[in-house]
Amino acid sequence: MIETPSYADALRILACRDGRLVKVVGFASTAARTGYALAGSGQLATTSLRDMREAILGFGEDVLRRMPELRGGVDRHTRTQRLAAAHAVVVVTAYFEALGAVPLPFTLEQLDRGEPISHGVPTRERFARLVATMLVRPLPTPEPHVPYADTREAVERVFQRMSEAVAGYVGGLAVWDELPVDDQLLLPRLLAEGPPARALRRYEDDYRSLAIDSHEFGVRSLVTERPQPSTALSRVAWLLADLAPPRVGDRPLIHRVRMAANALDQPLLQAGKLPEDVSLPLLGEGYLSPRCRVAELTRDSAPADRGWWDEQRPLADLEAFLAGHLTSLRATQAPLLVLGEPGSGKTKLTEVLAARLARSEFLPIRVELGAVRARAGIAEQIEQAVAAVLGEEIGYADLVAAGDGAMPVILLDGFDELVQGGVHRYDYLERVREFQASEAALGRPVAVLVTSRTVVADRIRFPEGLLALQLRPFDDEQVRQWLDIWDQANRALLARRDLRPLPAEAALVHGEMARHPLLLLLLALYDAGGNALQHDHGPLARARLYEVLLRDYTERETGGAQRVAIDQELVLLGAVALSMLARGSQVVTDEMLRRDLPALCHGGEEEPGEDEPRTDWARRATERFFFVRRNGHAFLHSTFGEFLVAWLTMYAVRDLDRRRRLLGDEPLALVQAVDDDLLYAVTSHSCLAERGPIVGFVLELLDQVPSEVRARCVEQLAGLLRRSLHERPRRHFTGFRPVRHTMTRRLAAYSANLALLVVAAAEKPVTVSSILHGPDHLERWTSLTYLWKGQLGQEGWDGLVTALSARRIMTDGVEDVLLGAVPDGTGAGIGAGTGSGMGDVVVAVATGQAPHHRRLLDLLVRAVGEGRSLPYPERAGILEELLRAGSVRTPAIYTALGGLWRDEDGDREELRPLLEAMLADPADRMATWDQLVKAGIPESALWEIHQDALLPGDPRRLD
Repeated sequence: MIETPSYADALRILACRDGRLVKVVGFASTAARTGYALAGSGQLATTSLRDMREAILGFGEDVLRRMPELRGGVDRHTRTQRLAAAHAVVVVTAYFEALGAVPLPFTLEQLDRGEPISHGVPTRERFARLVATMLVRPLPTPEPHVPYADTREAVERVFQRMSEAVAGYVGGLAVWDELPVDDQLLLPRLLAEGPPARALRRYEDDYRSLAIDSHEFGVRSLVTERPQPSTALSRVAWLLADLAPPRVGDRPLIHRVRMAANALDQPLLQAGKLPEDVSLPLLGEGYLSPRCRVAELTRDSAPADRGWWDEQRPLADLEAFLAGHLTSLRATQAPLLVLGEPGSGKTKLTEVLAARLARSEFLPIRVELGAVRARAGIAEQIEQAVAAVLGEEIGYADLVAAGDGAMPVILLDGFDELVQGGVHRYDYLERVREFQASEAALGRPVAVLVTSRTVVADRIRFPEGLLALQLRPFDDEQVRQWLDIWDQANRALLARRDLRPLPAEAALVHGEMARHPLLLLLLALYDAGGNALQHDHGPLARARLYEVLLRDYTERETGGAQRVAIDQELVLLGAVALSMLARGSQVVTDEMLRRDLPALCHGGEEEPGEDEPRTDWARRATERFFFVRRNGHAFLHSTFGEFLVAWLTMYAVRDLDRRRRLLGDEPLALVQAVDDDLLYAVTSHSCLAERGPIVGFVLELLDQVPSEVRARCVEQLAGLLRRSLHERPRRHFTGFRPVRHTMTRRLAAYSANLALLVVAAAEKPVTVSSILHGPDHLERWTSLTYLWKGQLGQEGWDGLVTALSARRIMTDGVEDVLLGAVPDGTGAGIGAGTGSGMGDVVVAVATGQAPHHRRLLDLLVRAVGEGRSLPYPERAGILEELLRAGSVRTPAIYTALGGLWRDEDGDREELRPLLEAMLADPADRMATWDQLVKAGIPESALWEIHQDALLPGDPRRLD
């Protein structure tokens, strides 16, 4: 949770000039921390509630009168602190004004005439407790993601708490004994209804005055109102301009940083060679403010689940929210997390926001996390990003000092690349929060925004109270607005070829595709080639869009090349994408491409002759529209790379089928090994399921394949899977080795991908026995699953168990495993079980463990299917079997353990042996520890369990 100021903090921040009020509140604050006896009763200047009320009212009037002075001549963070303190003063002043104005059965003067000791407690101590309760506790402050009505309710609860404190204080004084019995009975009700209601009316009046005088509060009130359409966050600029004048006269260093952030006059997509017959709108014209939902995350939040976001609060005005957030206390205490689907505009949001902040009292710095060292600290990553922009190294502290009070806003773009790159930085957001805390302690407060794909949100540890935004797809009106912008930029150009821009009706036919900003742009680009979308109004699948766009662009660039030549270009692009995937990176250098591309695209078998010109493979591949420079080469969007890996995989599968058909009925066809060298080269470096969109693209591409071809592919791929671990004396494409993996690792990736492709190509669920022939099919499947789990790494294994659904079946008394079916038996294909919450359990245990373990899983599945709860011991027993026998360590298991730990009816002692065993291995103890804490098990409990497990005499044991 963020720290908000109390009234005691406000006295310090706003430099209260009333010494007696400062001493009274200061003493109460000390007494609340140390106890009345240690605080020293002599320091309590007064016990007069009337005098304190008059001092509070006087200070409140002084603050409102001094607001112009308090707002001016200070840096951004100091101004934010002062405004939050002013709000705290308004809240307390409203209540104390009401306390003396509402009729009560006593007067404040009567309360101040109490005895030195009343009811056995010194009156001074009782008064100090009252002051601490009313003036030392943190008070609510307006925030941009919280509607004013919610803030008002929070303030009302504070007033109720204050009235309860007054009632308790009066009940301990001698004046209480003088009241009639009826007044004693009515007093709690009178205090609960009178002062809070009057105080709330006074608060509303003072808040409106504060909002008029201080635009920050006015901006926050705009967040719930639907704004007029605008582009490129233009309202952020003028909203911030109202809060402080634009900065001028920056030092040369800071001026260069600000100029680098201003990309509004660049094309919407800053790619390599743009299509010549279209005009991309500029970023400042073509970026539309997205629709968003906002949520404050807790341990029970599920931000990776789309359904969970549907229940969160819509954010009517993103631009007012951003301006309000950056001027709030929360901005410098915790990062703002922005989640979205691929192509939803996360990166563009950081680019536009940086540009809008470039002339404000903020110092925006964009950090592309895919282009900096993944394991570096936050400050080091910022320094690397600045060095790439400026061409020189400069320390973060020096950069902030050169900003002359401008508050840094760090935009960390692409956190998912750290999570999916095998670096396991699931605690990254906590490190960001620690960075903010340490910088604030040094007097250098900093705001941070982090973007990530939604899909990795279940692998991130969220600090409690973290604020998150989810970017939503365009609605119909936004689609029309963006296509109007496209129309203005391209109508004249397209008219030269007797074409016209894409109309909204033709785009909206394609459903969700037209509502994602990137895909809408790609639809418009594809249609600009020949108005194909306007002639055929049938829906276009995403994979088909990518393929026709790539083919159409390549055909135009090569002057109408034939299909074979276009396929060669796509293979080349696919090899670039494969080179990135194998390295777990979104960026690849010229040197890497010059080594990888000829090995795959040229076979690497022969060097060019003396008369044959050498090919600059890196330039040939990356001079396309689909690449951008980023300390190397990166795809215009990561989904291009994911599609191309899927396309290249399917190209290799089709090549396998073509070679097998060419053999036909030749005498040696039945005994000759199928040439799977290309397929092996493409799929033996990484599990395709490491990147979920790759699997989705594979499924969409298979939908275009005729049923008879798919059936042949299933047969051939299954045969390859059966022989996948056998030795092959010689292969082609051996020079393609982006990463030097062990043979075991490559065989694991190859066999896992073959299993994925078999299930994907099959048009109905397939059994393990139909793939792995023989009576020992389950034992062989077990061996494969152990190989995959041991060799694919956490990302590969997690992706595999998410994509490959499975369940145990019995056929004529024979046990088998059905792949590609959801737990209720319906549906088929890769990913059919996604979202069931049991994919990891099913694949890891039900598909190859002993019958006893499968019986436990059957019990679990049956209980879930029947909608009943298992007794606590049986749930603990299932988890124990999964952990001990199945060695299952996935997010679902950690979540289940956390749920058992929090179960009020359970016995935590039954979990101690499990947790002890999980923490026993020092190699992965830290990662396990973090996952268990994320699941809700306190670190203190884990520390106690770990200490108890150490042998007596162990130096690590603290006796």
